[in-house]
Amino acid sequence: MTTKVSYATAFLLGLGMIFLGVRFFLSPEVATAGFGIHFNADGDYSFHRIKGIRDIFSGVLLCALVLLNERRALGVMLFVATIIPLSDMLVVLSKSYNGIAQAMPHIIAIIICSVFGIILLITKPTKKAL
Repeated sequence: MTTKVSYATAFLLGLGMIFLGVRFFLSPEVATAGFGIHFNADGDYSFHRIKGIRDIFSGVLLCALVLLNERRALGVMLFVATIIPLSDMLVVLSKSYNGIAQAMPHIIAIIICSVFGIILLITKPTKKAL
């Protein structure tokens, strides 16, 4: 049961990452504000494209690992990928205009990635009846 919940959560997280990445391409100002920082691009959206493609890649990889039923690889990816929301949270909190409210999406992502990553790594594969 925990494996199914972990897979479903990882898949939804992957879809969410794809959405966030696409948003950085389509609405860069909105995406940046949602991320928790102020960024004056002056028409240069290079940062947004870099962030967007990182998020799209992460989301596609998560979804692919779920669809391929790669439990251990998914667990490793989720646990190791905790470094991404952790570093994002530190960037957000380093801004004087931000507080815990702006860091909450990153904190939630840290919890989801670490908890479900560990669950997938410690769960033994189930043997199916023939």
